[in-house]
Amino acid sequence: MRCLEVITADQMLVKKINQKLILNEIVSNSPISRAKLSETIGLNKSTVSSQVTTLIEKNLIFEIGQGQSSGGRKPVMLVFNKNAGYSIGIDIGVDYLNCILTDLKGNIVLEDYQKLVNQSSEDLKDVLFLKINNLKAKMPESPYGLIGIGLCIPGLVNTEQKVIFTPNLEWNYELDLKPLIEQEFNVPVFLENEANAGAYGEKEYGAAKNYENLVYVSVHTGIGVGIIINNELYHGVRGFAGEMGHLTIDLNGLKCSCGNRGCWELYASEKALMKSLSKNLQGKLSNREIISLADQNNPDILTALQKFGFYLGIGLTSILNTFNPQAVIIRNNIVEALPMVLNSIKNSVASRTYQQLENSYELVTSSLGKNAPALGASSIAIGNFLEMFTA
Repeated sequence: MRCLEVITADQMLVKKINQKLILNEIVSNSPISRAKLSETIGLNKSTVSSQVTTLIEKNLIFEIGQGQSSGGRKPVMLVFNKNAGYSIGIDIGVDYLNCILTDLKGNIVLEDYQKLVNQSSEDLKDVLFLKINNLKAKMPESPYGLIGIGLCIPGLVNTEQKVIFTPNLEWNYELDLKPLIEQEFNVPVFLENEANAGAYGEKEYGAAKNYENLVYVSVHTGIGVGIIINNELYHGVRGFAGEMGHLTIDLNGLKCSCGNRGCWELYASEKALMKSLSKNLQGKLSNREIISLADQNNPDILTALQKFGFYLGIGLTSILNTFNPQAVIIRNNIVEALPMVLNSIKNSVASRTYQQLENSYELVTSSLGKNAPALGASSIAIGNFLEMFTA
């Protein structure tokens, strides 16, 4: 009897593994035929046919008609049902809230961006509930409805998905968002660091699609870093990996809110950029106005931006020497809009790294812009949903 149970368990495991392989292939390469699935994955045609039938019954894939024949009958093509359900991704910034609704392929269906001013975490909870309800109310009908919610914040999130520290955001650490939202909306909720979510978003949908090893650098009020090694997010033992905005670049430097001195983000963040402007401009310009003045060759702005790029390059040099990634992706509105800042960063890095490293990596800007973290958070929820069918 025990032997029979083991055999049955092994058979179930094999079926689940096969189903996962087939679903992943259809998600990545649809439209695709059963014959092509069999050829690509290396499973026999009867196994593929059986698993495809199961996935059709689960509304995860569907047939769309005939494809081109390579001799014989035309194959019936299979497509992933991206509208089987929807996911919500939310990026909680220091002074903004970016909420998106996506289909299961990460296409943005609805978007809601709002600036925040001195919002307490309790007030933020109420705003989050309102935003989620608004997105749900406008969500198209689907077999599975809302399948999950991904949230990200600019701070430390531990392996239990609790917010531990937010150096640039006032937060009540007694507030445990994940179970609160799960209880309210009855769907799985995933809480992640903002830079980690941004790295995941770029890996799934953006500039990092073709890289297995990359570093994503998010430059806002502070600096966050998301690290992907061998296609997997690297969290560290407690989930705190990537807090490289607090690398020391000046031993006797400015005091940081983290308790350290001379942290990278004190010299290379947007906050630092604003402080480096002449006193008559400090606190008076938006990012858009800075970009506009730079395009007009304003000397004060150009000098500040050159310094901004210089200090970004100093920290990036340490990252490159530590991780030796295939790519570094920078997420910042100003860097994305002004090639001269990216060139300043590249020059700063080149002057500090050995020649052999120079051509071994790509230094590029984000292709997803402000939506990268929210898309990454949404994608984490989608991955969990699809995993349920093959786990």
